[in-house]
Amino acid sequence: MDLSLFLQQLLNGISLGSLYALIAIGYTMVYGIIRLINFAHGDILMVSTYFAYFGISVYALPWWLSVIIAILLTALLGILIDLGAYRPVRHAPRISALITAIGVSFLLENLGLVVFGGRPKAFYRPDFLDKTYELGGVHVFSLSIWVPLVTALLLALVFLLLYRTRVGAAMRAVAKDMEMVQLMGIDVNRVISLTFAVGSALAAAGGIMWAMKYPQINPLMGILPGLKAFVAAVIGGIGNIHGAVLGGLLLGTTEILLVAFLPSLAGYRDAFAFVLLILILLFRPTGLAGKDTIG
Repeated sequence: MDLSLFLQQLLNGISLGSLYALIAIGYTMVYGIIRLINFAHGDILMVSTYFAYFGISVYALPWWLSVIIAILLTALLGILIDLGAYRPVRHAPRISALITAIGVSFLLENLGLVVFGGRPKAFYRPDFLDKTYELGGVHVFSLSIWVPLVTALLLALVFLLLYRTRVGAAMRAVAKDMEMVQLMGIDVNRVISLTFAVGSALAAAGGIMWAMKYPQINPLMGILPGLKAFVAAVIGGIGNIHGAVLGGLLLGTTEILLVAFLPSLAGYRDAFAFVLLILILLFRPTGLAGKDTIG
């Protein structure tokens, strides 16, 4: 095996896995608190890329400012979705919340088709993210370096929020025992809305980096990364942030190495993720980390 080729593909796998991990954290935070699989998460990701696209291409804002505005608007969108769709069914049977999540997903996709159109749009990628370097025979795409770094930074901020702030303590408390927290006078609805805001902001960051990695966007682009991130969350142990990161890195790295060294199986790349999901559910349903509350 060519070592330089292996290292190059490993780096590509870590980059892709970092994106899966970043998106999966949003899934796992929401599930860890209210036991809801937010199937609209991938579509929230899609909306964030259009926020950034219009800021850069239509309003001619600096790309970094457009990215910040897009993340903030997506966090607000997450809060609005919680207020309008999920809060009314908070105490309904879980199947009602699940159907609501699927409905929100379809709404965002079809609303995107109506508002943005179905034709893919080119997404801007800054020059410093569009360079290739050669290190010891390994060709390194600059974006492949930045994606894991940004993911690590955002992950550190999430842990800082969870373990060093009162809001984070409230999130962990709600995840452990929502009824008891209500009796203690904590506004559970506010905590849940903040969780949706954080999860949506992480989805936005992941979506914008995804759009830079594969530089075009369309209203259905969030389906596949959303599903892959869900698989990553389940592999690691949905509800566990460490597990989401582990599952994302494992899934992304395995996918890339599978295609690189077994090219005959390249057409089954997406199917592999779901086969892995089935195996995890069969043999270790709690995931590799084996925990279902955030922390």
